[in-house]
Amino acid sequence: MAVQISPSILSADFARLAEAVAAVSNADWIHVDVMDNHFVPNLTLGLPVVESLLKATSTPLDCHLMIEDPDRWAPAYAEAGAGSVTVHAEAARAPVRTLRQIRAAGARAGFALNPATAVEPYEDLLGEIDMLLLMTVEPGFGGQKFLDVVLPKIRRARALIERHGGEVWLQVDGGVSAETIERCAEAGADVFVAGNAVYGAADPARAVDELRALAAEA
Repeated sequence: MAVQISPSILSADFARLAEAVAAVSNADWIHVDVMDNHFVPNLTLGLPVVESLLKATSTPLDCHLMIEDPDRWAPAYAEAGAGSVTVHAEAARAPVRTLRQIRAAGARAGFALNPATAVEPYEDLLGEIDMLLLMTVEPGFGGQKFLDVVLPKIRRARALIERHGGEVWLQVDGGVSAETIERCAEAGADVFVAGNAVYGAADPARAVDELRALAAEA
């Protein structure tokens, strides 16, 4: 598994997003948390900001839609040029159709599960996705403490992916730091979203390299 780091701009200065993205040009992705104050109790940014960020960086955008009715909105993020668009199992009403629309628009299709959502019921969707995102905190806010209770689910998800023999990436999001990333990698994750661990560091680019090295050693 190739380790990939996706810094979350949820932890960056929203007044300087272009600078924040430029500061981590060594990252594999830029994680963009889209929140609507309905699916989660927070309001962040949307498609216009994503369109602006796409003009400001060559690093692909990893758009994580924590919104109601992602079936309606997700394809537009892919059409705008996002490299990856992830929708939540708890919000999507027509996940297969939506995932196929994301792919048809040229983006990687991601499927996210909240901490209490079991992975096994969605085993049959593995052929429809490019990335499975397991939340390691309750979605809605950055800076939360990593939930160790999700580690067994990461292992089970990795086993399901390997059994299907596909090229599905396994992403974790929430509380990922130098203290937790090795446990996530050991459990089977290969794509890591990190917010405060990157943008709370004195040197965000160095933090990206250090996190990647820690995960690679696991």
